[in-house]
Amino acid sequence: MDFISKDLVSYVERHTTEENDLLKRIDRETHALILKPRMLSGHLQGRVLSMISCMIRPERILEVGTYTGYSAICLAEGLSSTGKLITVDVNEELEKRVRGYFSESVSASKIDYRIGDAAQIIPTLNETFDLVFIDADKENYARYYDLVIDQVRPGGFILADNVLWSGKVVQHKSDKDTRAIMEFNKKIQGDPRIENVLLPIRDGIMMMRRLPL
Repeated sequence: MDFISKDLVSYVERHTTEENDLLKRIDRETHALILKPRMLSGHLQGRVLSMISCMIRPERILEVGTYTGYSAICLAEGLSSTGKLITVDVNEELEKRVRGYFSESVSASKIDYRIGDAAQIIPTLNETFDLVFIDADKENYARYYDLVIDQVRPGGFILADNVLWSGKVVQHKSDKDTRAIMEFNKKIQGDPRIENVLLPIRDGIMMMRRLPL
């Protein structure tokens, strides 16, 4: 993710609305106590997710990949008054910590946190989603997309994180995660059911809008 200079990132963050105290603590504790803290969305991306959600005002959000809960709390900021966010993660070791963070959030009653295999859980969800955020294991991005696309309302949005993969997508790296991301990006670019734009924010966010049927 370090292909943008630290000075420029610092400048951008200084000119972006601050995250709240809970999000600051999640960020701090994740970096101090949890493995792979770079998986956290963080200040800039978190405010982008919040802004997108606030523009859409979704009734239903699905997040695939919770990690320590930072992005879910950001996305939940835009929910309608009766809205709900379902977030799914396979890592049960983080469950107690994440539930604690969610309980402190102003959106606590709107967040439905589920532990398990997203590929098995998604088909059981009897919901139509306004917004989906995919940020889980890269090898299964295309699979998650295929599972959710028919549950996204026409005009709804799907976001996928890490689609630049620290710049490796243009370095022709042959590791499996890079190949998976490149194949996913190609799949999205060729899907006539959506229109899409790849945003060079942090590690890259693919934004997709489902076209009317």
